[in-house]
Amino acid sequence: MDNSHSSDRNSRARLLLGAAALAVIAPLSIPGVAVAADTPAAPAASAAPATSGTTAQWTTRTVAPGVEVRTGTLKNPAAAPSWTITVQAEVKARFTGAQAWAAVGTESWASQTADRLRAAGFEPVVTRISWPDYSDTPSGLMGVRVRIGSFPTQDAARSAASQVTAAGFRNAVEWTGYDADQPADVENINIAVIDPRRFRGTVEATHDGNVADRETTSSVAAELGSLVGVNGGFFLTSSADGVQGTMAGIGAYDGELTSMAVGSRAALILEDGGRRTRIADLTTTVTARAGRAEHAVEGINRTPGLLRNCGRPGAAPTAEPRHDTTCTTTDELVKFTDDYVHALPTGAGTQAVLDSKDRVVSVGDRTGAVAPGQTVLQGIGAAAGWLTEHAKAGKKISMTEDVRDGDGRKIRLGADDSIVSAAPTLVENGRTRIDAATEGVLDPRDLSFGFAWANNRQPRAMAGIDRQGRLLLVTVDGRLSGGSEGFTLAEGAAFMRSLGAVDALNLDGGGSSALAVNGVLVNRPSDATGERPVGDTIQVLPTR
Repeated sequence: MDNSHSSDRNSRARLLLGAAALAVIAPLSIPGVAVAADTPAAPAASAAPATSGTTAQWTTRTVAPGVEVRTGTLKNPAAAPSWTITVQAEVKARFTGAQAWAAVGTESWASQTADRLRAAGFEPVVTRISWPDYSDTPSGLMGVRVRIGSFPTQDAARSAASQVTAAGFRNAVEWTGYDADQPADVENINIAVIDPRRFRGTVEATHDGNVADRETTSSVAAELGSLVGVNGGFFLTSSADGVQGTMAGIGAYDGELTSMAVGSRAALILEDGGRRTRIADLTTTVTARAGRAEHAVEGINRTPGLLRNCGRPGAAPTAEPRHDTTCTTTDELVKFTDDYVHALPTGAGTQAVLDSKDRVVSVGDRTGAVAPGQTVLQGIGAAAGWLTEHAKAGKKISMTEDVRDGDGRKIRLGADDSIVSAAPTLVENGRTRIDAATEGVLDPRDLSFGFAWANNRQPRAMAGIDRQGRLLLVTVDGRLSGGSEGFTLAEGAAFMRSLGAVDALNLDGGGSSALAVNGVLVNRPSDATGERPVGDTIQVLPTR
C-alpha cells in the first residue's frame, strides 16, 4: 500500500480514538439523558487533523446505578462513498483445490487484468492493498485490487457490471464505504458500560434454557426483564450443519459447560454473576471414564460428525479453527445435556443414557430425547464400539471437564459463572492484538476465505474490559449503505482501545449484531427481515 493509504488508515484510527473518547472517557455518572455537542474541541483536536471533518453526537442514558448506555453517530461529510465494480481474481481454495475468487490478486494478475480491461474498452483503477494490523499475518502487500467506475446507485453499477461480465471478467458490485482504505461517512454505535462496583444486579450469558434453539436478543431481554442485552457467540444457522441455535464454540451457562471450544479462541468469562469479568483464549478437554477405560469426548450438544468452525482433533479438512466452515469426522464421542431440548441426532452409532448419578440406564440406537436430569452419550465410528463395550446397565460412566486459558490455568465454573465465545481477540493487555489467522477468521494462504468478513467494514458486536473492571458491550451497525457502514476488525480494536479497554474480543456480528435496552432493540440490524434470532446472549439483569 502506498503512503497515502497508510496515512488514511492512521487518521482513521485517530478519528475513532477521539470521537469515541466522548462516550466513556467523559464522566459516567451523568444522570438522565444528555446530548453532547458535536465533537467538543479538546478530544477531537488531540485525536485527528482539523480538516478531517468528522463529527460525533452522543446521547447518554443511565439505565440503573452502574449501568449506562451511550448512543452515538460518527459522520464524515467529506467522505464520498459510491458503488463500484470489483474484478475478482481467480484462486484455488486451500483445502479443496476448487476454483474460488478473491477481491485482490497478485501484482502480475492485476497488471494483466488491467491491460485486458483497457483492451475491452474499460478504464480500470488499480490499488495496492496492505495487510491490516493483525498479530499473526504477513506485513506489507496483501494484494492488488482492480475496479471499474464510480456509480451513484447500485442499479447503475449492476447495469455496467453486466457489460464487464459479458466481456469475460468475473466481478462483484460493491459499496466503497465498506473499504478499509476509504473513510466511512456514517457509523451508528451503541455502548453499554457496566460498573460492577456500583451495579447491584448480575451479568450473565444465557441460552434461555435450551441450547438447541434460536431467539432474538431483544425477546430474551424482554422475557428476563433485562436492563441491557447484547448478542453473544457464533452459532449454527443451517440444519445442514447440525441443529440450528447450537453454539459453534465454548458456551457455559449457570456454571454448566454446554458446548466445547473451537481450538483456542477468545472468550468472555463472567464470574460470580459478572462481578468479575475477564477475556482469555480458552480450550476444553472432556473425558469419559468407565472403570479403568477412558475415551475423549469431542463435543457437547452437537451432531456427531459435524463440527461447525472446526477446531477439534481428527476433523477434516482441518483440526484448526476455520470460521463458517463445517468440518467432519467419522469417529467421536459427543455428550448431550438436558439443556438440549430437541430430538437427538439419529443414524449409525451407539447411544448410552445416563441418570443424574452417571449410571447407565440404557444402551442402544441413537434416538429419542434427553430427559430432565439425564445425560446422553452418542458415539460414531470407533467411539461407538467403545460405548458398546463399556456402557453397561447399572454401571457408571463419569465425565471430567477441564477448561483452561492460554496460560494453562484452570477455569473453575461455579453456579453463577458463564462463558460466551466468538473470535478473534481484538485487544490484549492494552495493546491491539488481532490474532485473525490463529482464530480462523481469515487465511493468509487463501484470500478467498474471510477477506470481506475481517478486512471490510461489517456490523459488529464487541465486548471489552477497562482498567477499572468495567464491562463494555458495543455494537456498530453496518451493511447499511448511506446509513451506517460498520467497522473492520482493526477499526473495532481501535475503537475498543479508545474506550479504555485493556482486553477485548469480537462477538458474533453481521445480522446477529443487536443491543436491547429494557427489552427494546436500540440498534438497526442489517438483515432484511429484521432482528435475527441468535444462539446465546449476554444479559444485564437487575437485582431480583
